[in-house]
Amino acid sequence: MMKRLVFFLFSLLLFSAINAQVKSPEEFLGYKIGARYTPHWRIVSYFQHVTQNNPATVRLQQYGETNEHRPLYLTFISSPENISNLENIRMNNLRLANLSKDKMAPSENAPAIVWLSYNVHGNETSSSEAALLTLFALVDPKNTQTREWLKNTVVIIDPCINPDGRDRYVNWFNSIVGANYNPRLDAREHREPWPGGRTNHYNFDLNRDWAWQTQVESQQRIIQYNQWMPQVHVDYHEQGINQPYYFAPAAQPYHEAITQWQRDFQVTIGKNHAKYFDKNGWLYFTKEIFDLFYPSYGDTYPVYNGAIGMTYEQGGGGAGGLGADTDEGDTLTLYDRAIHHYTTSLSTIEISSLNASSLVKEFRKFFNNAVSGSVGEYKTYVVKNTTADAERINALLKLLDKNNIEYSSGSGAGRGFNYGTGKEDAFTVAAGDIVISSAQPKATMVKVLFEPQSKLVDSLTYDITAWSLPYVYGLTAYASKLPVVVSGKVKTDPVQNNAADGYGYVIRWQGMQSAKAVAQLLRQNIKLRFAEMPFEVNGQSFARGSVIIIKKGNEKAGNNLWSIVSKVCNANNVKMNAITTGMVDKGFDFGSSKVHPMKTLKVALMTGEGVGSNAAGEVWHFFEKELEYPVTLINANDFSRVKWSDVDVLILPDGNYRFLSDKAMSDQFAQWVRSGGRVVALESAVAQLSRQDWSTVKLRKDEEKDTTGKKDPYLLLKSFENREKDEVPGTTPGSVFKVDIDNTHPLMYGYPNYYYTLKMDNTIYDFIKENGWNAGVIKKDNQVAGFVGFKLRKKLKDGLVFGVQEMGRGTITYLSDNVLFRNFWENGKLMFCNAVFMVGQ
Repeated sequence: MMKRLVFFLFSLLLFSAINAQVKSPEEFLGYKIGARYTPHWRIVSYFQHVTQNNPATVRLQQYGETNEHRPLYLTFISSPENISNLENIRMNNLRLANLSKDKMAPSENAPAIVWLSYNVHGNETSSSEAALLTLFALVDPKNTQTREWLKNTVVIIDPCINPDGRDRYVNWFNSIVGANYNPRLDAREHREPWPGGRTNHYNFDLNRDWAWQTQVESQQRIIQYNQWMPQVHVDYHEQGINQPYYFAPAAQPYHEAITQWQRDFQVTIGKNHAKYFDKNGWLYFTKEIFDLFYPSYGDTYPVYNGAIGMTYEQGGGGAGGLGADTDEGDTLTLYDRAIHHYTTSLSTIEISSLNASSLVKEFRKFFNNAVSGSVGEYKTYVVKNTTADAERINALLKLLDKNNIEYSSGSGAGRGFNYGTGKEDAFTVAAGDIVISSAQPKATMVKVLFEPQSKLVDSLTYDITAWSLPYVYGLTAYASKLPVVVSGKVKTDPVQNNAADGYGYVIRWQGMQSAKAVAQLLRQNIKLRFAEMPFEVNGQSFARGSVIIIKKGNEKAGNNLWSIVSKVCNANNVKMNAITTGMVDKGFDFGSSKVHPMKTLKVALMTGEGVGSNAAGEVWHFFEKELEYPVTLINANDFSRVKWSDVDVLILPDGNYRFLSDKAMSDQFAQWVRSGGRVVALESAVAQLSRQDWSTVKLRKDEEKDTTGKKDPYLLLKSFENREKDEVPGTTPGSVFKVDIDNTHPLMYGYPNYYYTLKMDNTIYDFIKENGWNAGVIKKDNQVAGFVGFKLRKKLKDGLVFGVQEMGRGTITYLSDNVLFRNFWENGKLMFCNAVFMVGQ
């Protein structure tokens, strides 16, 4: 005890002596915050400066780097005593959450942990500037108030979640602004070029990626988050220039899993902010727009992990520049925006410090309720593990691991909600099945991610309303209201192929592991074939789409053939099934016309102006980071410069394509397809193609009618007050439908006779009548989860969702729903691979 006291007194003296050397942001940078934009490297430099001059109260940790190799940092600020005891505080906090592997009892006499995350959207730039001010306020020796707060609070600052996006915006802005900024909104400094700085390198919105962790920034950050599990988390944003500041409490809907304490403390925090905003005469709003429902935001993910999670929104994002004219005739400056975020930063720390004891106690209560099994009506989720689903199961387990969700094997039988039928059915737990109990620390995350239907109290939501993992991964699953016996860890032994010289091998086409292996083999110029029909050979059964590798055609690989194949398959955990002959016992022999060669394809992706940046980014990231297959990005405005002979497959993501509105260019495009070109179109690209006179897919047009079947003129009469809610009956913000599919068509190889699609809009297409295939259709009463307005529900039936048009020697694949949605809709990825590699071969 005496040693610890001596160390504390020494640290305090060191703190007082060194703090005099700490520079303010203005002193360090040479300009006042808001006078210009601070590039990421200078933000990092300032945090390093403060850390070097405050070792007793500040720790800086690099936790990763971005795609463009910019460093990612966390900064820990607290009292000298807390900083010297930081690891013990972290471990105690995990014990409070029942997440520690040791058996030590936690102490509730612990500091509250407040995590502030700045600049997740790169062009919402003011918050990283505010982070500089916040850091200095916490270490400023003259600020006795913050020093008092830090006695019972540990503050964690992530100064910039998205450095690549921030620097994309800042470097652009600094390169085009004049000697003085121009506040006119028609000035070029307010017209950010495509794709904008909002997203990361691959055009992903990192604020939608917390739970799914598809992006490297999210993956590295959430590892740290789950090692700390703060009691309070704030995610800083910006919104339209003319909107006042937004802070908690959030808008409805709240997910029902959010506790009363979490709801009430949002109000407590909001009142504290209001005190400062009222004093300064700043406008703000609460309880509107930004809800707490979708689980992958920077506010909801912390909430479902026991924290008080909040979004703060300042006006000025994207188009704000250094100053911008508002509709009220004012000029909104970068300084204004930064000082507002700085104010809520300190206000959050203050109110957390004042309520530190309650925050810790309620945090402990949240996780004690979790392990007691009292969260949600369903006590167990059972995922059936069949051979055909093995790759989807592996992908699911990776997601659970990322979120520290426990799972096990089990035994016994029971009854539960069948995700496939929507009814209560009996089930048995077999060897290999996955059992996820609700009695675990991450019980709330389990409930939110697995519950069949999340309850909505308000249909005006900010994002999708359905994401239940059995639908996302296309798995057979049951939700039981009773516990299921668990029997140990799930065994996931890696595949180890020791390929011997022989006639050949077959790879089953079952998911992303096999698709990635095939893509990599094609990239290495290994000649492959795929079977159009099921077949049996050497006592083994293989489904449609199975990929065959034989020596014929692979002579160039010589004796290295099987070592190349086995290396790729082992890396992707894919089994090579040995065969000794090309004469099958059932089905068609390998020389049949029903067995097709797979060509190494030259794939191009349309991108640039007019193309949805998020949509293009999903495809780009999928090819580079998941398939590891080359793709050429072509600006849509360069259509006339494309060397079409070097393109086998063209992908048109969601967008508005100028060349399809020009008759001459559209005809040129159609001629390329007829000559053997293959197109994969997604979302609104399907709608634009459907308007071409050569397309056989046509958008269905419906008119609202009254009960007599006539068009109703009174439908035009609406209340101004209800203008937002009046739109709801004809929309869906994101719901799940069961699609009936033709799994004999190459587009649907590897699927059962159904697929769960995420419907994001009100479009549906007439069935293809000629020269094509209705590969995926929605029939009546096929909605399974999420909100759909009653008017739209009547429309979304008996129509096409996925189809293929044959056009000369080429094809157009129509994917009207986004099968790569945010790259977390796992079950759609194989369909996209089918569209690229199988259709039209």
